[in-house]
Amino acid sequence: MTNRILPIIALIIAIGIFFGYINPTWNGSIATAKAAIASDDQALAAANAFAVQQNQLVQARAAINPADLTRLATFLPSSVDDVGFILDLNALAARSGISLSNINVMTNGTSAGSGNSSAAGFSAATDPVGSIDLSLSAVGTYAALQAFLSGVEESERLIDVRAITIAGSDTGVYNYGITMRIYWLR
Repeated sequence: MTNRILPIIALIIAIGIFFGYINPTWNGSIATAKAAIASDDQALAAANAFAVQQNQLVQARAAINPADLTRLATFLPSSVDDVGFILDLNALAARSGISLSNINVMTNGTSAGSGNSSAAGFSAATDPVGSIDLSLSAVGTYAALQAFLSGVEESERLIDVRAITIAGSDTGVYNYGITMRIYWLR
């Protein structure tokens, strides 16, 4: 009789231990730990993919000619630098024979190319290119204005001439109002 009771008691104790300790532990803390490990494995895989992509981009940047990078930094600088730009414009105007005055920097409140930004997938807040408008007054001959605008056109910096107003004169020296937009990389 004890031969039959002892295995039944051991079976009942084993079932009790399974449902009282092993199953809750397995489905509770062990399952949570497995989920955390799986999440960490995904994060580790993403970090490794990022590191690989970063190394590829570093190699691609190293393959670019430094002179081209310098030209690109001039074309689309990383800051506004409106004072330096105004000094460059003033030097160009002096070489062209036109006199600049009343230079005003206007923040236009919109990002560069805001009309096309939604088509490109950028909103005004996330557009990587910023812009600022400059308005200036100039005095000079029409030939001097042409030389000035030609210099602006050939400039290494990205510049849009947005508007030009001309006040007539009988002497051949005209008053010009010019609005320009300059761009920079945010």
